[in-house]
Amino acid sequence: MAAWNSLHLEILYTIFGWVAFVSWSISFYPQVILNFRRKSVVGLNFDFVVLNLTKHSTYLIYNASLFFSSAIQEQYRRKYGLDELIPVAANDVAFSIHAVLLTAITLFQIAIYDRGNQKVSKTCIGIASAAWLGAMICVFVALPHHSWLWLISCFSTIQVIMTVVKYIPQAIMNFRRKSTIGFSIGNILLDLLGGLTNYGQMAVQSIDQSSWVNFYGNIGKTLLSLVSIFFDILFIVQHYVLYPEKKSAKSPTADVVSKEPLIESFENPHDV
Repeated sequence: MAAWNSLHLEILYTIFGWVAFVSWSISFYPQVILNFRRKSVVGLNFDFVVLNLTKHSTYLIYNASLFFSSAIQEQYRRKYGLDELIPVAANDVAFSIHAVLLTAITLFQIAIYDRGNQKVSKTCIGIASAAWLGAMICVFVALPHHSWLWLISCFSTIQVIMTVVKYIPQAIMNFRRKSTIGFSIGNILLDLLGGLTNYGQMAVQSIDQSSWVNFYGNIGKTLLSLVSIFFDILFIVQHYVLYPEKKSAKSPTADVVSKEPLIESFENPHDV
């Protein structure tokens, strides 16, 4: 039966895990609060939010299934070794549940607050639809042979793809606008901390077990941390280096910034 070799490393693993949970969970709130205060979601890329919901939903399916299902745990150990620890912790499941909930709240804000000329792109709708269609196909393929580990690995793969894809629209929007106004940098800083501690949690388990199986046995979590860290650094550079917010004296227009569109429509960039 898999067990920890060092109590100190087990404690450190738990600490890293819950620090990642807190950081990643809190990272959702700056954007939600910013939207609420402005009563506007202009500047927040809607594609980012829709793809984020797909990403976190598939990640929740993966984490919850591997954490709670003894059948899937048995298949995991048969594949990677009977003495291997399951690479999903309670904090992973808790984070996924919280992430789905907060992303849904952000979508609700998009529905009720000022959107300007922004809307969800057809490309985003196509990508999200393809992801769920692919997931359904995987379910039907896995059913006959009860290939549950393979099935949740498909969901993990989808969440990795969504992690990569979801950041791109916001990065492009910031580049086109030459501004990050409307996009909260607070959630990015917290997301970076979560990614680093999540990676540290996996490293601690590998050191204790003298095995790197949990890195490639849970490749979704590994890539999640690396991709998140990469894009977090990109957004930080955009916010603080490339497009820093210009400070100016208070003027009448400053009081109504939350009610004015922050970008032009991408579909009709020359419209006034």
